[in-house]
Amino acid sequence: MKELLLNAQITYLRGQINKHLANVTVLLQSPTGIGQHQDIQESIEKELGSIAEYDGKLNMIAKYLTPQQPQNEGTSNDKDSTITKK
Repeated sequence: MKELLLNAQITYLRGQINKHLANVTVLLQSPTGIGQHQDIQESIEKELGSIAEYDGKLNMIAKYLTPQQPQNEGTSNDKDSTITKK
């Protein structure tokens, strides 16, 4: 159940990021085609803020809610890489 809920949240967040990226692309490619947006830079900044918010949430899921692989301190194939204390 946990995996299903996390996957649903991840899918939602990625969808929101893609939506806001599409908005930025439209604003950059045809700013004159958007009649209601008089301040293009402000609109782009708002979209980027939304992207950053959703990206941050994705990073929090990855950092705190998904299993982390243990990191090896050296190569596992190198038998001579052991450190001896003197």
